[in-house]
Amino acid sequence: MRAIARRGMVDAPVARSQQGAHMARSACDRNDAEIPVKHWLPRFGLDEPNGSDDVAYTSINPYTEQIEQEFANATDAEVEQALASAHAAQLSWRETDHAERSRVLAAIADRLEADREIYAPVLTADMGKTIVEARAEVDNCVRILRWYADHAAAELAPQTRPSANYKGGHYQVVPSPLGIVYIVEPWNFPYYQIARVLAPQLAAGNTVILKHASNVPRAAAAWQQLMLDAGAPEGLFTNLFASHAQSARIIADDRVRGVALTGSEAAGAIIAGQAAAALKKSTMELGGADALIVLEDADVELAAKWAAFGRHRNSGQVCVSSKRMIVVDAVYDRFAAAYRAEVAKLVAGDPLNEQTTFAPLSSAGARTELLEQVDRAVAAGATAETVDIALPEHGWFMAPVILTDIAEDNPAYTEEFFGPVTQLYRVADEQEAVAVANSSPYGLGGSVFTADEQRGLAVGARLDTGMVSINRPSLGGADVPFGGTKRSGYGRELTELGLLEFVNLKVIGLGDING
Repeated sequence: MRAIARRGMVDAPVARSQQGAHMARSACDRNDAEIPVKHWLPRFGLDEPNGSDDVAYTSINPYTEQIEQEFANATDAEVEQALASAHAAQLSWRETDHAERSRVLAAIADRLEADREIYAPVLTADMGKTIVEARAEVDNCVRILRWYADHAAAELAPQTRPSANYKGGHYQVVPSPLGIVYIVEPWNFPYYQIARVLAPQLAAGNTVILKHASNVPRAAAAWQQLMLDAGAPEGLFTNLFASHAQSARIIADDRVRGVALTGSEAAGAIIAGQAAAALKKSTMELGGADALIVLEDADVELAAKWAAFGRHRNSGQVCVSSKRMIVVDAVYDRFAAAYRAEVAKLVAGDPLNEQTTFAPLSSAGARTELLEQVDRAVAAGATAETVDIALPEHGWFMAPVILTDIAEDNPAYTEEFFGPVTQLYRVADEQEAVAVANSSPYGLGGSVFTADEQRGLAVGARLDTGMVSINRPSLGGADVPFGGTKRSGYGRELTELGLLEFVNLKVIGLGDING
């Protein structure tokens, strides 16, 4: 056990060009990290800022700490152009048959798959994830797009239901498009967060306007280019480098019929409030503090291996990461030792190197905030242990930390740690494990490790979360619903549940005029 080491915490400069137009420079001399600037020019945000420049859309490479590219904020005129274009496109798209919608979704998937080695490095440069994880994210987006291309038509078919009040004894429930859906997305999975909302909305006949996180503008611009390269009709998807004030106006605009956000509690509260004030339907996918329960009959070594993976993939910057290890006393010591050993195997380094398994955090600010959280936890009585792994001399890396002795009055007990910080709890038995797991204000996902699968399913049913996996960290997939409860938000994404979030379930039936 040793004290937490803090290395160079100096933020890389974020200098805007005098004219406010985007600029780009290579982060390093590697050709595989360089993206042709012209190819990634966004359709909006290229003109002068309009004075409401409260969001700096700048890509800074988390490994090199160098600016990759800067983008100017959208002007008010460009915001109006985006709304008008999306509205006009939706009026036509809603009348487009399911076969054509599916063809467009499949074309986007095919283009993304074909250009996988172009799109994946953008993620690594924007937010630091390993190239292996970046490719996996691209592949996941392809699967999502194809799922909706293959299944949406059947899921959106009118349903006939019986009722004596209607002629013929039945009526229909017809899912009908709403209009523009405005999506606000985070940086941790820049493409996946787009795909899992965009695909169902396009399949349903809606159009989408995106406001992405300010530190992944190249990924946002890349997705806009993807839509163009795939031949998608103009206006189906629009990326906007919008300010906070512009975002509020977009939500209030009558042409926008729904709002979806993935992000923090604080952001969710603001956006959900704005949507509610405008009487707009919204979905919120917010934070998570997923519990990984290890029962006394579990395969401890395999559980530790999966736990280390579940906590540290994407450097721990995952809403459904296994953040709280809750281990029954009978196997606690074995698990703790095995878990430390697994974490110590992480290899930090250049995220473009396929041998790297532990990438830098997304920003200097993210690292600073996480270390301050650890400091608060220790000040309140927790014990912090840093796992010794070699870290590069540059990049926003943070060594993995294991927190123990976390009392219920410690702020860490109810917080989400969005990075490589593990909370490790010793509990007496299954009953206490469930109680500790459910004591979190979050309810996104969780997992249970046990040799008895039926027991695992029974324990999973008692967890107050939206998703539970047995003997694995969060599983999910393109064909599995995603969402949580409590302070983790509301609504569902993916599958038919995500497809039906922003449609009007219209009742249509015949009446007997002579009745």
